[in-house]
Amino acid sequence: MEDYLKLFVEETSFYNRLVLGTLLPESWWAPLPHMLQGWLRNYIGGVLLYFISGFLWCFYIYHLKRNVYIPKDAIPSNKAMLLQISVAMKAMPWYCALPTLSEYMIENGWTKCFARISDVGWPSYVLNAAIYLVIVEFGIYWMHKLLHDIKPLYKYLHATHHIYNKQNTLSPFAGLAFHPLDGILQAVPHVLALFLVPMHFTTHIALIFLEALWTANIHDCIHGKVWPVMGAGYHTIHHTTYRHNYGHYTIWMDWMFGTLRDPAEEDAKKM
Repeated sequence: MEDYLKLFVEETSFYNRLVLGTLLPESWWAPLPHMLQGWLRNYIGGVLLYFISGFLWCFYIYHLKRNVYIPKDAIPSNKAMLLQISVAMKAMPWYCALPTLSEYMIENGWTKCFARISDVGWPSYVLNAAIYLVIVEFGIYWMHKLLHDIKPLYKYLHATHHIYNKQNTLSPFAGLAFHPLDGILQAVPHVLALFLVPMHFTTHIALIFLEALWTANIHDCIHGKVWPVMGAGYHTIHHTTYRHNYGHYTIWMDWMFGTLRDPAEEDAKKM
């Protein structure tokens, strides 16, 4: 068992060398404990992903495709986007504690994670990944809904994110603009699922970082119309009504629990 767990440590050490070794002098990070190296790598990776994806996204939809996807009067101001960046950057060090903790638990054999797809085979990998995603979808839906329904949680945590409640205040940079504890709570299902279903370690890490891209996408106010994806059209409604479309990747949880509101129906009402 100890030999198998070393595979996880070797993988996280590779990620550390890849990110930290590329961007920082070795003398700055090599003496740090392994867990702190992991946090620093997650932090640097998270910040780079947030800024690179956010700037490219905004440049494309607000400048290259100006007035194509979003009317001129619906483009958020630079002041609004800078505020979102400020909130996200204050929370980022805390966000990175969660994947660092999950890596620690995985490396110590506390979860059901496996290191290689060949250990379980492709059919089992696909089935487990699907179950993992269903658990995550269910968990994030209810965590998000509770952050609205429990008044102290909304007032002291989630309201930080919901100051962006109109199309001209939402931008890809709003995707990570949460109170730190709010952002962590909504990502906790990713970690809890590791105790319930066997999950490929690399896939888990990839999905954690995919969250940054996904949250940028659902805050750009562009309705992609790809069923059953819970895209920006649905999430913009969430930011204006506060009582609909709590889901994450898909509309299924909102459909099951009666909180779905379709952007197409909203457009029909306006006509």
